[in-house]
Amino acid sequence: MRVKISAGHARGEVHAPPSKSMAHRLLILAAMSGGVCRVHGAADCDDVRATVDCLGSLGIETHADGDTLTVTGRDFCTLTPHSPLLCRESGSTLRFLIPPALLSGKRTVFRGEPQLMRRPMDVYEDICESHGLLFRRGDGEIEVCGPLLPGEYTLPGDVSSQFISGLLFALPVLPGDSVIRISGKIESRSYIGLTLRALGIFGIRAEWRDERTIDIPGGQTPRAGDVYVEGDWSGAAFTDALNLFGSDVRLRGLDPESAQGDRVYRQHFAALSRGVPVIHIGDCPDLGPILFAVAAAKHGGIFTGTRRLKIKESDRAAAMCEELAKFGSLLDVREDSVIVYPKEFHAPAEVLSGHGDHRIVMALSVLLTITGGEIDGAEAVAKSYPGFFHDLRTLGIRVDTEL
Repeated sequence: MRVKISAGHARGEVHAPPSKSMAHRLLILAAMSGGVCRVHGAADCDDVRATVDCLGSLGIETHADGDTLTVTGRDFCTLTPHSPLLCRESGSTLRFLIPPALLSGKRTVFRGEPQLMRRPMDVYEDICESHGLLFRRGDGEIEVCGPLLPGEYTLPGDVSSQFISGLLFALPVLPGDSVIRISGKIESRSYIGLTLRALGIFGIRAEWRDERTIDIPGGQTPRAGDVYVEGDWSGAAFTDALNLFGSDVRLRGLDPESAQGDRVYRQHFAALSRGVPVIHIGDCPDLGPILFAVAAAKHGGIFTGTRRLKIKESDRAAAMCEELAKFGSLLDVREDSVIVYPKEFHAPAEVLSGHGDHRIVMALSVLLTITGGEIDGAEAVAKSYPGFFHDLRTLGIRVDTEL
């Protein structure tokens, strides 16, 4: 899908999209609960649908009524998958569900899009090898088999926090206590906090003993009930960025006390508006594309902790380098940093590419409200924020679509 966005100022109020990060967590815990749960405000996006579909392959019943998903929880230790779990492009779905799938001792096959299945999985592979569990990577699939046992698990901290979250879902239901030890520098600690918050909503106890150790008492079952998905600070960053360029957009539905680390974007926006800051994004890598875009249209910026951008839906630093060059911007992409140099920012002379990445598309869309232009592959927004272009139109930005 190609969109043509006309330059203009946005005016009005929109509701922040639901947090797919929290929706994944709440749906998985609801599925592991001892009864019927209603997950209100679940994000209707491709990634969340992937989690729902995978739960269905495990035998978990879900029923959608508007933006509420009713989930009938079951004991994962007794589940037998009836088909491969299709994760589409959702890294959260894949990494969150592997440890719960290991609970049953039944063989479980995960499949996904090529970009997803190329993502590093060494952490789980090492854990399975050291604990005598099956972990086999094949052509476009991963096969695992437990049973996972309680005990001590040591993980590196400088990889995705999704591995730690996956274990946090599975270990509390085991009959004995467990400990997660994290070695080295911890990246994306805020996402671990988000998982701990989700566990707490379901009455599951897990807590930091110290800066690198999490204690997980065993014998727990998530408590069934009604839960609510909060607004997504990461998605909100794209519409809020319009305010940096003369728009007047008000956002509803964001919890200022949220555990989402991406709420820091407002501090980063302020720093980019004042000058040329040094910003570490190791704890908020999903903000990379919009921060690069703002820096290009403002005064430039220096970003560290960018290494993990290579293994997202696209190589995000390289993709933004390519697309921002069409606006006249210059990016220096290094191993773990990106420098955006202040250059003469202008309208792109050619069609932009979304690189199959929802956050690239949305970041470029914000810039096109300044200059006007077109993006090919704009359908990628369905991964996390399918209503993005609808919201732009609601705010008065002209968006023409060509399928």
